[in-house]
Amino acid sequence: MENKQKLTDLISEFIKTVSIRLPDDVEKRIKELSAYEKGGLGKDMYGCILENIELAKKYGRPLCQDTGVLQFFVKVGTKFPLIDNVKDCLIDASSYATLNTPLRPNVVEPLGEHNTGNNVGYDAPYIEWELEPGGDQLSIMLYMAGGGCSLPGRSKVLMPLEGVEGVKKFVYDTILDWGVNACPPLLVGIGLGTCAATSAMLSKKAILRKIGTHCTNERGAKLEKELQEELDSIGIAPLGFGGKHSVLAVHVECAGHHPATLGVGITTGCWATRRGEVVIDKDLNARYTMHTAKEGV
Repeated sequence: MENKQKLTDLISEFIKTVSIRLPDDVEKRIKELSAYEKGGLGKDMYGCILENIELAKKYGRPLCQDTGVLQFFVKVGTKFPLIDNVKDCLIDASSYATLNTPLRPNVVEPLGEHNTGNNVGYDAPYIEWELEPGGDQLSIMLYMAGGGCSLPGRSKVLMPLEGVEGVKKFVYDTILDWGVNACPPLLVGIGLGTCAATSAMLSKKAILRKIGTHCTNERGAKLEKELQEELDSIGIAPLGFGGKHSVLAVHVECAGHHPATLGVGITTGCWATRRGEVVIDKDLNARYTMHTAKEGV
C-alpha cells in the first residue's frame, strides 16, 4: 500500500510539472521563432507567450486556463513490481493533481453533459497500453489535450491513387480551416495508416516526439520537411496575428496500409504543447526525459 501511494504521488507531481512547464524542446523552439520576428504584432505576441511561460514557472500555475483532458501512453515492463496497480494510480493521480495543482475540470460524461469535477470519469483519463516483456520499468507519456488545439483533429480514408498530393491537400485544408483557432505556432502530427482509426492514433503519437527528431521512414521524413516549409508560408503564427512561421514542427508517423485504402490523420498541438515523459524504475526512482529543469515546481 505504501509503494502504491508513492507511485500515485510520483505521477501526480509529473502531471503538475507538465501542466506548468513546457518541455525543453518546445520552449527552445518558441524562443527560436520569436528571434525571427523583428517587429510588429508578431514580435509582441511572442513577448506575451514568453512572459506567460516565465510567470507559470514563477507562480507554479498551469500555462493555460484550459489544462485539457489527460491522455496517457503507458509502456510497462511485465516485471515492474506495481504493474497491477498502474491503472488505479493513474486515475487517483489525475484526480489528486486536478485538486492540488490545480487543473481545470474538463471531463464531461458521455451525452449527459455532467462535469465530473476531477478529470476522472467514464473511461477517462484515456490510457493507451504497451507491454514490454521482461522489463522492470514504467514509462508514462502524458499529453494534455486542450479543446482549442484538439479542434483541428481529423482523420479520413483517401483513395489510394490520391497519394502524397492527397495527403498534403488534406493537411492544408485542415490547417486553413481551423489552425488559427488552435493558438499557433502549431506542432502538427500526421499519421498515415490503413484506416481512419490507425492514422488518427499515429498522428497523436507523432506529436509526442521531440522537436528535432525525424520520421524513421525516408519518405515520411521528406514529407515532414515539405509540409513544414509549405505550412510556414501561410504565416498565421503567433496566435493568428501573422509572422514568418506557422508551425513549431511537422512530425509524420506511418505504417503499412491496404492497397485499396490510404488513411490519413492530423493532430495539432498549440504553442503550449504540454507533453512529457517520466520513467520510473522498479525501486520507484523517477526520471523526466523532456523536462530537465523543474525549479519552483
